[in-house]
Amino acid sequence: MRDALADSLMIAILAVVCAGLAPGAQAQDASAWDGEAHGASRLIAGATLNVGDKKLARAGIEIHLDQGWKTYWRYPGDSGVPPKLDFSGSENVKAVSTLWPAPERFADGAGGFSVGYHGDVVLPLQIVPDDPSKPSSLHLKLSYAVCGKLCVPAEAQLALTLSGRPGAKEPILAAAEARVPRRVALGAPGALTIASIRREASGGHARVVVLVGAPEGVAVDLFAEGPTPDWALPLPQPERGPVASPDGMRRYSFELDGLPPGAKAEGAVLKITAVSPTDAIEVQARLD
Repeated sequence: MRDALADSLMIAILAVVCAGLAPGAQAQDASAWDGEAHGASRLIAGATLNVGDKKLARAGIEIHLDQGWKTYWRYPGDSGVPPKLDFSGSENVKAVSTLWPAPERFADGAGGFSVGYHGDVVLPLQIVPDDPSKPSSLHLKLSYAVCGKLCVPAEAQLALTLSGRPGAKEPILAAAEARVPRRVALGAPGALTIASIRREASGGHARVVVLVGAPEGVAVDLFAEGPTPDWALPLPQPERGPVASPDGMRRYSFELDGLPPGAKAEGAVLKITAVSPTDAIEVQARLD
């Protein structure tokens, strides 16, 4: 279930997209591409959103990859490195939030799986300005990996002043925002739902079992993250065989491995993301 803030954001985004398609709309739409081998990146601009009494500037990091090449999500899975974003040189910027569109899982060539994106991807940005009456200027130092059979490190220096007006990149940015997983409560009803998350013992090892509800025949993938980036949890796997959960729920599980030294699973808040071809949700839950 989408909360009130998410609803107001989506309504405002749709209004901005329509305005951006109107004749005569002018804005500084994008920075120059900064290219590396097999990939290139740039900043794109969106229109300012009024959310309650706050103004949020919008932008995006657009990454173009050669066919067959990939880059990584905020949690890269069994291998890989997530993008690093440094906005410290920006002007009239109080805070920047990076949104992450729903990722996909792919084999890493070493028996494991990585998490990320193929082809082109836009990472939406929400910017809180120091002074909402003035334009914000983004200055980004971006580091990311571009991977085919081998991985190539890529870096870019990107800059863009945001006019706050709708421009030609609105449809691209809005499409990326629409693929950001919705934050919902554990057990919230819906066509795609994460019903429960629990810890249990199995053969002397602790594991986490997640029950997921989705329409029959719809593929769903699941991703798990710990409370801090130094947690390296395994990727959840669907359990095969007869359905062993109520109401036809699908069971996914993963062992509680990859905890940083001194960390305890009990009481830890995990983030679980479920992705289908047409939807994506994210929940946070505390382990018993």
